[in-house]
Amino acid sequence: MKLKFILVFFITAGIMFSCGDDKKADGTDANKVTKNEAFSFNVEQFADIKILRYQIPGWENLSLKEQKLVYYLTQAGLSGRDIMWDQNYRHNLKIRNALENVYANYGGDKTSNDWKAFETYLKRVWFSNGIHHHYSNDKLKPEFSSDYLKGLLTDTNTKLEGEAFDVIFNDKDAKKVNLTKDVDNVLLSAVNFYGPNVTTADVESFYKAKTSPNPEQPLSFGLNSQLVKENGVLKERVYKSGGLYGSAIDEIIKWLELAQGVAENKAQGDAIGILINYYKTGDLQTWDDYNVAWTAATDGNIDYINSFIEVYNDPAGYRGSYETIVQIKDFDMSQKMAVLSENAQWFEDNSPLMDEHKKDTVVGVTYKVVTVAGEAGDASPSTPIGVNLPNANWIRKEVGSKSVSLGNIINAYNNAGSTGRLKEFVHDDEEYELEKKYGQLGDKLHTALHEVIGHASGQLNPGVGETKETLKKYASTLEEGRADLVGLYYLYNPKLQELGLVDDWKAVGKAAYDGYIRNGLMTQLIRLKLGDDVEEAHMVNRQWVSAWAFEKGKADNVIEKVTRDGKTYFNINDYEKLHELFGQLLRETQRIKSEGDYEAVEALVEGYGVKVDQAIHAEVLERNKQFTSAPYSGFVNPVLVAETDDNGEITAIKVTQPDTFDGQMLNYSKIYGFLPEEN
Repeated sequence: MKLKFILVFFITAGIMFSCGDDKKADGTDANKVTKNEAFSFNVEQFADIKILRYQIPGWENLSLKEQKLVYYLTQAGLSGRDIMWDQNYRHNLKIRNALENVYANYGGDKTSNDWKAFETYLKRVWFSNGIHHHYSNDKLKPEFSSDYLKGLLTDTNTKLEGEAFDVIFNDKDAKKVNLTKDVDNVLLSAVNFYGPNVTTADVESFYKAKTSPNPEQPLSFGLNSQLVKENGVLKERVYKSGGLYGSAIDEIIKWLELAQGVAENKAQGDAIGILINYYKTGDLQTWDDYNVAWTAATDGNIDYINSFIEVYNDPAGYRGSYETIVQIKDFDMSQKMAVLSENAQWFEDNSPLMDEHKKDTVVGVTYKVVTVAGEAGDASPSTPIGVNLPNANWIRKEVGSKSVSLGNIINAYNNAGSTGRLKEFVHDDEEYELEKKYGQLGDKLHTALHEVIGHASGQLNPGVGETKETLKKYASTLEEGRADLVGLYYLYNPKLQELGLVDDWKAVGKAAYDGYIRNGLMTQLIRLKLGDDVEEAHMVNRQWVSAWAFEKGKADNVIEKVTRDGKTYFNINDYEKLHELFGQLLRETQRIKSEGDYEAVEALVEGYGVKVDQAIHAEVLERNKQFTSAPYSGFVNPVLVAETDDNGEITAIKVTQPDTFDGQMLNYSKIYGFLPEEN
C-alpha cells in the first residue's frame, strides 16, 4: 500500500488551498495584533521559494527529561540528512560539497549578476536536497555559465569534474522522477534508488519472485534498499549499519539509543529499541514489528517519525525516502479534534463505498495536533502539514494508524503574510467572503478528515495485491485523491456540526468546495511552466478530482466556467450535486483500489489529471505576475542548544532561531556530513 505520509499542498505551496495565508489557523485576520507579532516568520525569498521560521510553543512546559528526548530524536534525524541527498541523485553530495566550498571561500566580486545567480542556484539546491526541483522533479537550471563555475572552482581550489560537473549544465538526468506514460519510468528517472540500466521490467520481475512468510502480512519489499545490477544479476544494497549509508545510520543509532534511555514509558522505549534493531539489521520483518509497536505506543507527550518511509520519489513505488519529524503533543487542539477518530466507524459506515469495500471494524485510529520540534530528510526544508502512518494495509486494518496535524507549521504559514491571490481568482464577493470567514477552518478539517478518516477507510478485496503492484505508478495519486474525496464528501455534511466542529456546516462546506475546485482547475498551475504536464502526485490528484467533477456535472451546470473581462473563473452553482459527484467518484476510486483495476486508474489519471488546458494555464500565469510572493514555502528549523555541567550532563536545553537559511545549511553540512561523496 502507498505510504500515507501526505503533503497537503493546499497550504504548503505558499498559496495554500485558497490563498489562506491571509489568515491564522483559527480563521481570524492575521493582520490583527497577535502574540506572534514580534516574531519574524519570514527569513528570505529567492527564485520560486520563500523561507520561513516556526516556533515551538510550550517548550518551557516540558520536563528536562522530555526535552532531552526531543533533543536526542532531533539529533538522530539530522544525522541521516545526507542519506536523502544521495537518494535523490548519485552526484548530489559531490556537487553540494563543491558548491558550498566555493560559497564559503570565494573572495572575488560578489556584486556581479553571475555571483548572484550562483547564490540563488545553491540555495535552490539546498532547498531541494539536490539538483532537481523539490516539486516538479525537473533539473534546476543555473543562470550562469560553465566557464564561470570553472573560474569559481579554480579560485577556491575546489574540485568538481567529469559527469558531476557536466550534469549541472547538460540535458542528462533531466528528471528526478519520470512518470510519463509509455516510457520506462525507472530507466528514465535520475533518482538514486536504482543502478544504471535497471529497468521497470527488472524491478517488477525481481519483486514478483519474492514472497512473504505470511501472505496475510506482506513485507514492504524494496523499502530500504537500492536495486543494482552486478554482472547482469539484480542485487539489493540494503540501508543498514555496515551496509549502504552505514556511517550515517550508525550516528542515527547512537542518538536513538540515548533517546531510548529517556523514553516516557515502556511502550515508547520498546518501539525505539525495535527501530534501532531495524537500522542495525535492515530486516523488513523487524520494520513491521516496529510499526506495530510504534502505532500502539500512543501515550506520552513526545512522538516522532524516523526512517525510510515515503515512496513518492520511486517511480516504481517501492523505495522509501529518508525523513524525520519530531513532535510534541498540542493537548488543547488534540482534545478538540479527537472527536474525528472517536467517530471513525460512523464515517466508514455512512460512506458511499460499496458494502464489500467497507471495513466492518475501524481500529486504532489516533489523531493529534502536534508541535514540530525538528525535521530532516524528505520533510525539510519543504514540509508536510499532515501525516498518517504506517503504510501497510494489514497493520492499518489489524492495529490501526496514527494521524497528526502539524499545528505550529500551519500557524507559521498563516502568519507569514498575505499573497493577495485570493481576490484575483475568486468568482465573486460571496465566494471571497466565504473563504475569508471559513476557509481556514475548512482547510483544517479537510486535512484532518483526509488523514484520520480517508487513509483509514476502505479495504482491499481478498486476494488483491498491494496497490504498488496492482496500480503501479498511479498508486500514489489514486490514494491521495481517494483520501481527498473522503474529506470532501464529509466536509459538506451536518455530522460535523453535530460533533461540534463547526457552527455552520453548509458555509464551511461551500468554502472548502470553492477552494478545492479553484485550486484544482486553476491556481495550482502557477507552479508549472507553460507547456508542462502535471506530474507531482498531489497536484495530479487535485486536478483529476476537480476535472472529473467539472465534466460529469456539465449536464446540470454544477460547476460553471465563467469568462468575465477576459478572465476565467469556475463557479459552483449546485453544492448538493457536487457533493453527490464527490461521493460517486469516491465510490469508484475505492473500487479501483479494492479490485486493483489498473486500466481504470490509468484512464482516470491520464484522462483528467495530467494534461493541462494551455489557454487557462497561460492566463493563470499572466494574472499571477502581479504577485511577488513565491509559490513554494519551506522552513529553517529551530536550533536546540544543550547546556551541560562539568561532568557533561545536560542541565538545560534552549530553543534558538537561525538567522539565515544559508547559515543553517552550511552548519548542517559541517556537523551532520557523515556520508562519503560516492556511496
